[in-house]
Amino acid sequence: MTEKENLRIVYMGTPDFAVESLRHLVEGGYNVVGVVTMPDKPIGRHQTTLSASPVKKYAEKQGLHLLQPARLKDETFLAELRSLRADLQIVVAFRMLPEAVWNMPPLGTFNLHASLLPQYRGAAPINWAVINGEKETGVTTFFLKHTLDTGDIIRQKRISIGEDDDAGTVHDRLMTIGGTLVVETVDAILSGDVTPTPQSVEACTKSAPKIFRETCRIDWNSSTQQAHNFIRGLSPYPAAWTEMQIGERLQTLKIFRTAREHTNPTEKVGTVLTDGRTTLKVVMADGYLHILSLQQAGKRRMDTADFLRGIRLDERLTIPQP
Repeated sequence: MTEKENLRIVYMGTPDFAVESLRHLVEGGYNVVGVVTMPDKPIGRHQTTLSASPVKKYAEKQGLHLLQPARLKDETFLAELRSLRADLQIVVAFRMLPEAVWNMPPLGTFNLHASLLPQYRGAAPINWAVINGEKETGVTTFFLKHTLDTGDIIRQKRISIGEDDDAGTVHDRLMTIGGTLVVETVDAILSGDVTPTPQSVEACTKSAPKIFRETCRIDWNSSTQQAHNFIRGLSPYPAAWTEMQIGERLQTLKIFRTAREHTNPTEKVGTVLTDGRTTLKVVMADGYLHILSLQQAGKRRMDTADFLRGIRLDERLTIPQP
């Protein structure tokens, strides 16, 4: 057997982002002896249907040993995890692990994080990097320790963020290079070519806290650049939103894509302007923000022309000021 076939790996992850790294390991011939993921999630109106995580679906197709603990400190789970005799554990988009889990394997446990640590520690690093207008981001592998996202850095890879990239496009590129970085990190650990670098406390100036619905409300009193970054940083999920008065109806709209027009408008900030056919723009202090893609509650995502076709010409569009 080769060195990588002898190395016993337990992999932990849940969403699509974590599938790519697992796929790289499986297709690369690494010995994944177990996969840990979240329990199936109730979905539907009556919460009676269970939905498996993307990692579970992939693991089952590959015939991998699967664990779905409700509690990571449960003794039954810990005993089963020990029985896998992992040399190394890898975590990608999972839960915060107790020390009894991350300290178990002799070679340690490393995590893939979707930022250039120490910047953007937290639950939503991709969203916040785009919201803040960063020109680059990346992925980092680091050894786990007690405090979230603070362990010693092993490897990093960087990508650029374009002016019109959104969280979705950045996510997909990071997912791809993340799979490559995970394999490179395993190979470096196998060869002993690892000199972990402690994270600088002083360099950690930007965080990535969890995003809630109120976090996603658009502030039309900001600049066009800030609003544009905010909207693309939340697109396609969870999506930035605003309220718009359409005739007599107050509706919540999710906004997915915008374009900036820098000028000195004479209209009041928050005024909605449209030609009734293809143009829908909101007045801001330093120009107009053109809405290009949006979604009404209960309807599909659509472009502006489709949205305007459903609006009567005599219906006035306004954004209520908080």
